[in-house]
Amino acid sequence: MSKAESKPTRVISNRTTVRQRVVEIWRYRELLVGLVRKELKVKYKNSALGFLWSMLNPALYLAVFYVVFQLVLKNGIPTFAIYLLSGLLVWNLFSTGLAGATGSVVGNAAIVKKVSFPREILALASVGASLVHFFLQACVLLLALVGFRYTPSPTFMLLVPVALVALLLLAAALGIMLAAVNVYARDTQHLLELVLLAWFWMTPVVYQYRLVADRLQENAWLYRLNPITPIVLTFQRAIYNQTEPIGNDGNRLAILPADAGLTWYLFQLLAVAGASLVLLALALKLFGRVEGNFAEEL
Repeated sequence: MSKAESKPTRVISNRTTVRQRVVEIWRYRELLVGLVRKELKVKYKNSALGFLWSMLNPALYLAVFYVVFQLVLKNGIPTFAIYLLSGLLVWNLFSTGLAGATGSVVGNAAIVKKVSFPREILALASVGASLVHFFLQACVLLLALVGFRYTPSPTFMLLVPVALVALLLLAAALGIMLAAVNVYARDTQHLLELVLLAWFWMTPVVYQYRLVADRLQENAWLYRLNPITPIVLTFQRAIYNQTEPIGNDGNRLAILPADAGLTWYLFQLLAVAGASLVLLALALKLFGRVEGNFAEEL
């Protein structure tokens, strides 16, 4: 008897608990890995450069934003390439993973209607593929660090894995939820494109965090309600490693929270991770309730 045949028959029910759904996803983890590989192969099939395209993406963003914000608008951020790439890595992982997850069930309609497996895996596979691209794009940042002879913060680098886990939880939660909604409302994936565009400019990736936070003063916490902001700040604090560098005009430039220590950043990350876990549980519950009608809707 093959491994696939040895698995118990899967019964779709809206009474399935969140714990049961998590256990079921874990049972199909080999399928998840296979779907991640499939997504990567399909994306670069018959491509001459292959995975190099993933590295060209942040390189092109860097070139465009450098011209706009350094040469034209003159934001004065020293070593802008490191600052930009630190936040851009986070945003690219989140946006591509979420966009791919949202259309994952509809895009794999033929499989959904013929094969029985936890459909949440389709959304998780999109996030997993984006994680692979994240590590490839990190090579561009590594090259920039070497080229500029730039040293990240050894202390705050300890928070980067925590920030990455929080980001993956958030992307998975929103991805699973929107994948289910998109089956019934196909405009969801198109609306998401506009939301992500606005969300990008609400996140301090190309401009400094304190440009907004210092104006809000005691209400700066409102700006951090954007769950991507604490994650981006952590990457910037760890990799860019300057809170108030001396700008091109010789004056100190307010960029990151000046007096925030390791505990402050950790608290922000744990808050995002905790909220994401709650959202993930709700997403799995929602997915379980509507999954039974997927075949009819597709």
